[in-house]
Amino acid sequence: MRISVIGAGSWGIALAGLLADNGHEVVVWGRDSQKIADMQMQRKSPDYLPGYDINPDVAFTNQLKAAAEHAETIVISVASAGVRDIARKLAVLIDNNIILISASKGIEPETLKTMTSVIEDEMPGCKTAALSGPSHAEEVAAGLPATCVAASRDDETARFVQDAFMNERFRVYTNADLLGVELGGALKNVIALAAGISDGMAFGDNAKAALMTRGIAEIARLGNAMGADLHTFSGLSGIGDLIVTCGSMYSRNRRAGILLGRGRTLPEALAEVRMTVEGVNTARAAHMLAQLYNVEMPITNEIHETLFNGKSPADAVAGLMGREKKTEREWEAGVL
Repeated sequence: MRISVIGAGSWGIALAGLLADNGHEVVVWGRDSQKIADMQMQRKSPDYLPGYDINPDVAFTNQLKAAAEHAETIVISVASAGVRDIARKLAVLIDNNIILISASKGIEPETLKTMTSVIEDEMPGCKTAALSGPSHAEEVAAGLPATCVAASRDDETARFVQDAFMNERFRVYTNADLLGVELGGALKNVIALAAGISDGMAFGDNAKAALMTRGIAEIARLGNAMGADLHTFSGLSGIGDLIVTCGSMYSRNRRAGILLGRGRTLPEALAEVRMTVEGVNTARAAHMLAQLYNVEMPITNEIHETLFNGKSPADAVAGLMGREKKTEREWEAGVL
């Protein structure tokens, strides 16, 4: 089929190559006309995927109308802060028969909505899905085995996405819990910031394991309160994505956290990473969601205080370690 990928960053380019390998006719849209022209000519993306040869069948354009007119299906792979603007522009260029697949992971701070909900705001009646899971673009582009989840409230749409992406090195499961899959993919970036800070402060493996374990517990608490399926957070878009994002140097969120743990300010850390660190905006949104749903999220709260209210990482750690005594078996709303 004809598929347009909106977003020429590392994930968009990796997905475009995967889809082209699967025999689809793929066009990638990006804003930067010079970078788009360079990728079209040189078949390289030195800023995002150094060393990767872009599939020769992938075409590029900086004209959104051209990408929309080409498409039978559209994959949106831009920073979460840009999803609403892109969806609004696409709304006047396409009809509701096209399936829109969100490959962006985030929560809009202004509305506290997931990315498919943002898309549906701008294009009521369209069919949406999310692609999520432990899948660094660098490894997918290199053809290393990876596994993801195609989530949609409509089972036929989820299977459609599964069929489009799945091959011998990229396994795709379906999941009807669209909310849970998107929450897991977004909120794990906040915990990855915490894991990075821990690494930057040289706290070792024990501390990071605790952050990850208690991190998935608070993600699940919020998801449960919002109506997601608890089982989702034990899967690829929950614990799976959390493991890879907290453990890999491909993770922008972990890298930013390491810099914060070494004493950099937030602007300094973001400037050094040089790419979107989704966990920053998500920390703001998650903090508001925790208050809205009256859910205890101590790690998220300490990250929010560190990022936005000047709390030092050392004081944040002290805040977590000094919390009142509990038993691990204290169940809150069905989850630890």
